[in-house]
Amino acid sequence: MELGRLEYLQALVTEFQVTDSAEAKEQVLANLANFAYDPKNYEFLRQLRVPDLFLDMLGEDSEPLVEFAMGGLCNLCLDKTNKDYILEANGVEPIINCLSSSNEETVMSAVTTLMYLTTPQSRQQTTALPVVECMLRFSLSASRRLSNLATVFLEDYCTPLQVEEARNLSKHTAVGIPLPKD
Repeated sequence: MELGRLEYLQALVTEFQVTDSAEAKEQVLANLANFAYDPKNYEFLRQLRVPDLFLDMLGEDSEPLVEFAMGGLCNLCLDKTNKDYILEANGVEPIINCLSSSNEETVMSAVTTLMYLTTPQSRQQTTALPVVECMLRFSLSASRRLSNLATVFLEDYCTPLQVEEARNLSKHTAVGIPLPKD
């Protein structure tokens, strides 16, 4: 007999929680991130508190766990209910912190997630000055994917005034979020 969708996802979450193997945790989290891509799974994933699991993993030292969690959040936040949940769970700050990752996939997912999470209510947070400064740097990246995505962020989510303010601030400071390594 085939396991139902909810039971299967529950089994994955349980495996993630009980395994001591770092490799198994990465594999399970990657699977959950992939399931987060399908709208049919959104309700089940919310029931199982997978958005919280993804948010919790953003603070981990394991780069693969952070990458898969960030990818999972990126997939989930296309849904309005998930988007609202992530915003209400104070998810923007840990996502912004992922912009400093040395893993380009994590950074790409973080930028995309910030785009998806931008609403009139969250815009002040998702396009805060440090984020805009970071996007300016990313727009100069040797990675075409990253520079193009950052440029879209700057053009579509930021006001010209925000971009100008970030440009002026960047001229006067050498600190900031480093570019991800290729």
